Amino acid sequence: MDFRLLGPVEAKRGGGSTVPLSGSKVHTVLAALLLSEGRVVSDARLSALLWGWSPPATASAQIYTYMSRLRKHLGEEASIVRRQPGYVLHAPGAWTDLTEYVRLDRQGREALAEHRHEDAAALLREALDLWRGTALANTTEQMIEAELPRLEETRMLTLESRIEADLALGRHEQVIAELTALVAEHPVRERLRAQLMTALYRCGRQADALHTYYEGRAVLADQLGVDPGEALGSTYQAVLGGDLGLTPRAAAAVVRGAPGKAGGARAAAPAPGAAAVPAMLPALYGEFTGRQAELAALRARLSCEDGRPRRLLITGMAGVGKTALAVRAAQACAARFPDGQLYAELRHPDGTPKEPAEVLVRLLRALGRPEAAAASGDPEELVRLYRTRTADARLLLVLDDAVGDRQVAPLLPAGPEAAVLITSRARLARVAGADTTALTPVDDDEALELLASLAGRDRLEADPDAADDVVAYCAGLPLALTVAGARLAARAHWPVSRLAARLADPDTRLGELAFGDVSVREALVDSVRRLDGPELAALTGLADGDGEPFSAQYAALVLGTAEEDAEAALDALVDRALLELSGLDAQGRPLYRCHDLVRLLAASLTTRELDAGRAVLPSAVR
Repeated sequence: MDFRLLGPVEAKRGGGSTVPLSGSKVHTVLAALLLSEGRVVSDARLSALLWGWSPPATASAQIYTYMSRLRKHLGEEASIVRRQPGYVLHAPGAWTDLTEYVRLDRQGREALAEHRHEDAAALLREALDLWRGTALANTTEQMIEAELPRLEETRMLTLESRIEADLALGRHEQVIAELTALVAEHPVRERLRAQLMTALYRCGRQADALHTYYEGRAVLADQLGVDPGEALGSTYQAVLGGDLGLTPRAAAAVVRGAPGKAGGARAAAPAPGAAAVPAMLPALYGEFTGRQAELAALRARLSCEDGRPRRLLITGMAGVGKTALAVRAAQACAARFPDGQLYAELRHPDGTPKEPAEVLVRLLRALGRPEAAAASGDPEELVRLYRTRTADARLLLVLDDAVGDRQVAPLLPAGPEAAVLITSRARLARVAGADTTALTPVDDDEALELLASLAGRDRLEADPDAADDVVAYCAGLPLALTVAGARLAARAHWPVSRLAARLADPDTRLGELAFGDVSVREALVDSVRRLDGPELAALTGLADGDGEPFSAQYAALVLGTAEEDAEAALDALVDRALLELSGLDAQGRPLYRCHDLVRLLAASLTTRELDAGRAVLPSAVR
């Protein structure tokens, strides 16, 4: 007799006819007896699997009835024996799909450990073929809740091992679609995500492999509050270092297209010892909208080879869209830099600046010098190695969220063929004014377009007045618009007017402009935390204004300081992208303006909030 548990529970006779069992209770009893593998299943266990915490008064009698039905249906090929404190099933010579699955799985993993990848892939695939759907599908909820997680976890481990064998055999192209679906279904399984990164990398899709890592890191932090583990972290480092190529044996099999292996005319990875071309640009989330003039100017400058150093700066207040524009421009020009595209975040997640040496180690690994990067702890030696490696390279480097010139200087490539695109809230002396793009908040039309790309155009057009109100409350700040759009997208039942009403109160508006781990308030606070005393006093002292442009003379009157001191503080706030210049007054003096959301922040700042993020700046950026 054949018994099947890896799908709906079934019993079949030797001739192939199905034993006619009916009802989830009888199937549950049979499954419990089979899962015990010849051991006694107690009445208490059977009762819990049949009825959970609320068994009927006649539970014992009903269990006896189910056993009688099973004996009748199974006949002489199996016997159910009463043995205190329950029942046991004897079926000599019976075949069970679960037992066969466990045998094949064990043999497949042994073959994988011994690097017999062909045998491993075949055995593990045969084991997985025994699954006919969700195990125990026609049993009670209690049985499914008690037993299915264990069985599903075993199946996932088998699947991961089979994919590992396929990757070792060079079948990366064949498994990408399967892995993409599996990662979407199981986003926190790090081994699957690492396998997808490996497959993508070997198909020449380094940028997609890195995006898969960044996405996984965000999911782990959001859902579990943890950082990537060893499997995912080591795969990420291998992508950066170009160490994910096929073994020579597997690569040879791919090239010759051996039977049973992934055929093809070329290996998917560089030859052993060859440095992989880095492709570190992150993927953009959502649709890139607006900034078309700025994007065109950046693309033209990056593409121009007129002998001038290509050192481009995108500056502006926090949340204005500097990174999105930089990544989009870099992606558009990536083909012009055949030696690779590098990307480095210059701040830690808590906002503290990174030391240049820390960034150089990561860049050297991406450039194929992991040993040299790891061996040298001397910052000057790291700079020398980096400049040697980039001397003649046609590279595009994106430095995101730079603090100042001292941090950026050691990271600039040495060769004239390389281009650097920097984002920073501050102006940099090393970048000419002609190569500086100063971003300001977007106008209402672009703001509405950005909001529609996230929340849906039809939804905004159904309530245009409320949509205009949301745009006004976000004050043209792309980060605020992105958060508002994400909140609407996540709450499909909300009318736009509901969000508009929640944003209407100035005292709570910044708190409402948060979604997941993205917060407009926190982004702005990070800029304010590093202000000196006079600058902070000027910002908070002017927070009660009406948002209209003002002069240094007006600021001096409000703050009770000399006009020269007020102007110095205001200019410093402009340099830190917390104020913007808004033209000249009738006497030719500069006028300043504070963004609406910055004013709301300044009016509500607390000492505790400022102190929470203060940190001593690294020596390289002080």
